[in-house]
Amino acid sequence: MSESSVGVSSLQPNTQPKPIKILLIEDDVVEARLIREILKNFNPNQFCLTHEKRLQWGVNRLRQEQFELILLDLTLPDSQGLASVELLVKNFPHLPIVVLTNTNDNQLAVEAVRQGAQDYLVKRTINIDVLVRSIQYAIERQKAADILRETNENLMKQIREKTTELMKAKEINHFKSELVSMFSHDFRSPITTVLSCTELLQNRSDCLSEEKKVYLFQMLRSASKNMVQLLDEVLLVGKTDSDTFQCNLTPLDLELFCLELVEELQFNADKKQIQIVFNAQGKIPQTDWDKSLLRHILGNLLANAIKYSSEGDRVQFDLIPQEQVMIFRIQDWGIGIPLKDHQYLFEPFHRASNVGRIPGTGLGLAIVKSCVEAHQGSIKLDSQVNIGTTVTVTLPLLFVVDNPAVKHS
Repeated sequence: MSESSVGVSSLQPNTQPKPIKILLIEDDVVEARLIREILKNFNPNQFCLTHEKRLQWGVNRLRQEQFELILLDLTLPDSQGLASVELLVKNFPHLPIVVLTNTNDNQLAVEAVRQGAQDYLVKRTINIDVLVRSIQYAIERQKAADILRETNENLMKQIREKTTELMKAKEINHFKSELVSMFSHDFRSPITTVLSCTELLQNRSDCLSEEKKVYLFQMLRSASKNMVQLLDEVLLVGKTDSDTFQCNLTPLDLELFCLELVEELQFNADKKQIQIVFNAQGKIPQTDWDKSLLRHILGNLLANAIKYSSEGDRVQFDLIPQEQVMIFRIQDWGIGIPLKDHQYLFEPFHRASNVGRIPGTGLGLAIVKSCVEAHQGSIKLDSQVNIGTTVTVTLPLLFVVDNPAVKHS
């Protein structure tokens, strides 16, 4: 033989298939020896048989080695009948099982197949053809069952994904419906006010006193501000679910900002003879804040406190600096919120069941929560009916620079 021919031969792959590894769990040594001889006589290289006399020993071996099939006697010293099948199917669901039974155990063997075994053999009828065919069929049936199971799991996953998409689409449609309903309802009042005031100023200006004209102009200004606020809230709610909703930090005199905000809102509070009491506890450090988000947080909370308070009440606004955090606490002694509504407080369009005819969109607290989270803070609300509401917002003084949700201007 030439040198070149030797080289080619040595590179040829070994085409001999790997033997099928079988675990036989059988306490009868004679039966085990018979099965071993049958497989050996069929093809000494096609099967590799491992024998264990106890179920637990078999389970231990299965956890240590990889097998392609289990031959299982239904009558074992440490387990009887279907209990053996149940244990193996539970712990090794992808391993085919062929049960071995006596002539009077046929019904039990059929039930074992229903429980998850792939086939059964009556011991006295076992021969080469029967045993090998049963082994091969059991392995193929298990492969088909695994493929079917995987296909079903993939289908179920797709169904769940599609269901989630449909539910999300349904929620979006519901949100749009609520938005349209809210717009048509809450815009009607200020628009009616604008039309009425402009009509009076246009057609009856000569008959109106200066005091009446000033009052009408104030009504126009108030109605216009209400519409702008509604638009701002709706636009902000739309941003909270997108990547554009970020916290943009700039240096801000926090105490001065709060004082100016209180002065703005005191105008509305005066209509109900409500006093906003602002108290800054200690020295307020100079830090960076998102002025727009902060205005939405504090403005909505103070406006709610005024709206749901009775005439002559007061609203307490405390600014409390602590180590690495700033606490904003707003307290009122108004109508409060029923306990059953607490879990829905921060959902868009949800309003407490006791608000009656007090106007509102149900967007305020949802906006507040989103703004607080954008500021990496937390919000806590305590409320009791006819006792009042206390909202505590905690915002950190230090921000993570590389956080994509926080930008320094």
